[in-house]
Amino acid sequence: MTNDSYRIKRNEVRSMTFQESDDHVTYWEDKTPEERLNAACFLINQIFSVTQHTKVDKKIIDSRKHG
Repeated sequence: MTNDSYRIKRNEVRSMTFQESDDHVTYWEDKTPEERLNAACFLINQIFSVTQHTKVDKKIIDSRKHG
């Protein structure tokens, strides 16, 4: 994704109040479904270090049944 409107700050951690957290949810509720999907795809690409043109290596994903 070449859109620079999203950025991950990997070294920033902060606590939030309930009001700030609610504002964060309200922010995303105001976005269109397409904007939310684009942001989610961007985050997934960043987490797995892939681009739009490469596939996610599914071998690193482990699935199991819980008895």
